[in-house]
Parts: sequence; structure tokens; C-alpha cells
Amino acid sequence: MNRPEATIPTILDCDPGHDDMVAILLAAAHPRVDLRAITTVAGNGTLERTTHNARAVCGVAGIRGVPIAAGAPGPLAGRLRTAAHVHGESALEGAELAAPGVPLAAEHAVDLTARMLREAVEPVTLVPTGPLTNVALLLRGHPDVAENLREIVLMGGSTEVGNVEPLAEFNIHVDPEAADVVFSSGVPVTMCGLNATHQALATDAVLERLRALGTPLSDIVVRLLGFFRDRYRDIWGMPAPPVHDPVAVARVIDPELVRCEEAHVAVELHGTHTRGATVCDRFGVRGRAPNARVAVELDVAGFWDLVVSAVARLGAAR
Repeated sequence: MNRPEATIPTILDCDPGHDDMVAILLAAAHPRVDLRAITTVAGNGTLERTTHNARAVCGVAGIRGVPIAAGAPGPLAGRLRTAAHVHGESALEGAELAAPGVPLAAEHAVDLTARMLREAVEPVTLVPTGPLTNVALLLRGHPDVAENLREIVLMGGSTEVGNVEPLAEFNIHVDPEAADVVFSSGVPVTMCGLNATHQALATDAVLERLRALGTPLSDIVVRLLGFFRDRYRDIWGMPAPPVHDPVAVARVIDPELVRCEEAHVAVELHGTHTRGATVCDRFGVRGRAPNARVAVELDVAGFWDLVVSAVARLGAAR
């Protein structure tokens, strides 16, 4: 795929997932992102399913030359909790995707990421949009590579309510121990949580913009997001689904689209009712130095312009 020279070396760590699908398309299509690799983790589905979905999305979108590597099959502690009730049994229901024609790298995702960071001539941005298991394993097992990370821009957490438990967002709740490693690592972290991503609603008007592109890829995206919309209506009574994960990619592309505030974020590991909650001290009441930028406001129009343009660019190249 020909495109202008990119400027931000990026590795996307994901668990596709409908919103991860959009994140892959945006990261692959935008000229400011030099997508070095896509790594997968268990979360929205099992590792087998999320890895299959990442390869299938790349296949239908014509994304070639980007290594895809499978990572952790479950959290650091406890059993895996998936989200079949939201994303379907395959973790990407709503459209039939062709069998992946994109190969899977032989390396484990963590090893591939560590190698790429060591080989990079400039710092790399890591964008995790699933549970943070791979990232924690990277930071624990390869601590030397942290200096080659420009930042970690993640989708996860919330400054307010959760979506899988009253105060816990899914990605953090699946592996809170891993999230604790990341927020405690000293690496610059930006958290794009539910309070920001719930502004990224795929309304009927957005779906119509995508449908109007008139390409096979846009048709697939509309059908997948239509399934996602119906699940959000059934489960949460929301008329339009929040497309969480590409918000983190949009923050990398244009930080002004996602306004952030500095805060200290702690991950609750032991609470009976709050395990996996991200405790965001935005006002410094505990006197601890900020360890993250926390997204608070999304430029909704600018965000959807990015997404629609990405789908248009990839669809036109097919």
C-alpha cells in the first residue's frame, strides 16, 4: 500500500472486537502512523479468535506488510473473561470475513515487540486497545526496552462508571494486575477511558457516511458496526454504540482531538465490588504525582472525519 512517509512509529496491541477493527483500519490508513506491527491478546474473545480476526480484518482491508503476532492467551492472574455477549462468539460478528490470507508471525507478540523496540532508531508509541497483559509481560520481561517507548496510549479504564462492573471497564477488569504494572512503570501513559470513548458514538448519521463510500470494505464496516449497535441497544439501551478503541489511535494522530488532563491513576486490585477500577485522582487529593494523562473530551466531528477518511482510503486502494 503506497502512502506518504509516516512520522509516528506505532505498534497496535489489540483484541478484535468491533472497535479494535476500526482501530486497525485507522492505524493502517493514516499517513501519520507508521504501523510497525499488530499484536493480539485474549480479551473480547479467546486468543485464537482475536488473532484470526486481526488477520481477517487486514485481509479484507488490503493491509499487507504489517507483521501480526499472537500474544498472551489469558491474564496474569485468574481466568480469562471474554465479551461474547457484546461481540458475539467469534468476537467479530455481523459480517462474513474471508479466511485470512495474511500470515501470522512465528514470534510471540511480546518477543516481537521487544525486538522491534530494540531495533528502532527512534522511540515507538505502543497503542494497547485490549487487556494489558502483553504490555505488562513486555515491561516485566524486557525492562531495557522501556527507554525506547515514546509513550503508551491505551484504551481502557474510566474516570467514572464502568461497563463490565459498576466501576470497572472491561480491558482493565480482565487483567488488573497487568494494568497496575503499566500505570506503575514510569513510561508515559495516556488513558483513553470510557468517559471519553462514550463520546465516539457510531450514530445512524455516521453509518450513513460510511455506507455512502460505496466500497466492499465500507459495506463490511457498516454491517459490523450495525451488529455492534444492536448489542448496545439490547444490553445498555444505548441508541448508538461507542467505538472505543480508535479513540486511542486518534490521540496518537492528532493529540488535539482528545483533550487530556494529568492525574494519578491507581488500579484497584482487591476491592470486593471494585476490582479493576481505575481510581483517577484528577484533583490531587492524595498528594501523589500524576502518572498518566487521562482523556476527558473528544472532538467528535474531527474523530469521525479521521475514521471515515481511513475507510475511504483503504477501500479505494482495493
